[in-house]
Amino acid sequence: MFDFSFSELMVIMVVALIVIGPERLPKVARTMGHLWGRAQRYVNGVKADIERDMAIEEYRQLQQKIQAEAGALEQSVRQVKQTADQQVQQINEAVAKLSSPENPMPEQASQPPSLPAVPSSPVPPADKSE
Repeated sequence: MFDFSFSELMVIMVVALIVIGPERLPKVARTMGHLWGRAQRYVNGVKADIERDMAIEEYRQLQQKIQAEAGALEQSVRQVKQTADQQVQQINEAVAKLSSPENPMPEQASQPPSLPAVPSSPVPPADKSE
């Protein structure tokens, strides 16, 4: 932030020693150190608040984006369900038309296929006692 060289700091220290005096210089230096620490803590606190606010805003934007995507997905599912319901209804109507008495089905299709004839006399089992 401030660019002081070592020689400039030495000049400031000598002037402070002359103006303040050797007896009060340690107390003033301690007070300046406390003030400097408070200023750093304040700046760090402000930075943390800003970062926290930015993170909260990012989370809000992410939440809005997720809610929008969920809404779009829900709408898509509704459309698929509606289409499936319409197709099921069309199939049911077609089945109802085919099974109505006005449209009799052909005799072959209504009777189950016949099974082949099975011989009525069973063959005795072979003797395996040899």
